[in-house]
Amino acid sequence: MKRALFCRGALLAQQVALESSLPAAISPALMPRFHRAMSSVSIPPPQCLLRPLEAPFRYLFGPGPSNVPPRILAAGGRPIIGHMHPEMFEIMNDIKKGIQYAFQTENNMTIAMSGSGHTAMECAVFNTVEPGETVLVAINGIWGERVAEIAGRMGANVHTMVKAPGGYFTNQEIEQALAKHKPVLFFLTHGESSAGIAHPVDGIGDLCRQHNCLFLVDSVASLGGAPLYMDKQKIDILYTGSQKALNAPPGTAPISFNERACEKMFNRKTKPVSYLLDMTYLSNYWGCDGKPARIYHHTGPVSGFFALRESLAILAEKGLENSWRHHKEVAEHLYKGLEDLGLKLFIPDKSLRLPSVTTIAIPSGYNWREIVAYMMKHHQMEITGGLGPSVGLVLRVGLMGYNCSKANADMVLAALGDALKNCHKSKA
Repeated sequence: MKRALFCRGALLAQQVALESSLPAAISPALMPRFHRAMSSVSIPPPQCLLRPLEAPFRYLFGPGPSNVPPRILAAGGRPIIGHMHPEMFEIMNDIKKGIQYAFQTENNMTIAMSGSGHTAMECAVFNTVEPGETVLVAINGIWGERVAEIAGRMGANVHTMVKAPGGYFTNQEIEQALAKHKPVLFFLTHGESSAGIAHPVDGIGDLCRQHNCLFLVDSVASLGGAPLYMDKQKIDILYTGSQKALNAPPGTAPISFNERACEKMFNRKTKPVSYLLDMTYLSNYWGCDGKPARIYHHTGPVSGFFALRESLAILAEKGLENSWRHHKEVAEHLYKGLEDLGLKLFIPDKSLRLPSVTTIAIPSGYNWREIVAYMMKHHQMEITGGLGPSVGLVLRVGLMGYNCSKANADMVLAALGDALKNCHKSKA
């Protein structure tokens, strides 16, 4: 408020000084025209921007983004340095090592995209698939749908395997589809946040190698919250996002390519459809191509990289296996509390549940939108409904990274219980 008053006072003083210096011959009737002639802009400063920024505190217990710990907020608030400074390259090198640890890979071609998980998703498809080549996509939620559309837009020949939300594909079904369609790329979501399922991965990498196909995995909702081993499970391309179990703000997306993927990626007949996402340039920007100098490609999100580096440091300090164990323990605590409320978990098989995002079958007689709105209004707490094919089927609770604690699970249970008591329930 003080800042706004100061700005208005300064503008008023300038106006008074200007009007006192005007020639006496200018009539009052011509004054508005004179002011217009003196100004080069016709759109005034928006009043909303003359007020201080306000952002409410909310408990982000949906599928992401999650609340960010003070340590990472502080890292993102450090003074900006140049994106091509040697110190920035050192930070990027640290990030690369942190991603290799989080992914459990020795891949040299490991970077963080300047953008959300969608950016990494498009980067993976655009760089490894050429127009006319065949892609096989496993769809059991929204993320498979997105990849199928992305591959179709860039001219790939797209085939899909489809299950209802919460369903999963057996290795036998996958092998049959690989043999039938002979794709150059097979996509699977490890942590399907729209349905709350952690898809089994063991053995699929072997099948893809038998059929000369690259194995692409989305771990945006699962990385750090559920076990995943890129090298051991023979995943050729793996990506995630910064804003879930990694604790960081949205806006950066780790991705890694193994040697099989690099061989396909760097021996194309055509250039990737995106210049920004072209790994020929990004590999140099991240110092992965063996060349002595890094050449400017784009301006990376410096503050975002600071935050991502700190989030990976926290994961390294905690230990990956401890993080997996902690997410599982908190999830099981939440499951019991939900069952005590009389609610039904959407994924019946505990071994298939995604620890970071729990899906609840919408209780009979309730409008899920009313439950979500009530919890936001009365508890400043975000949980969400379904997404894509799971809309109208589930409520989703995310307890990831900094938010992953039994105390937060108890807060969710109390707020949800309150909502069930106070929201309208039909008699049907």
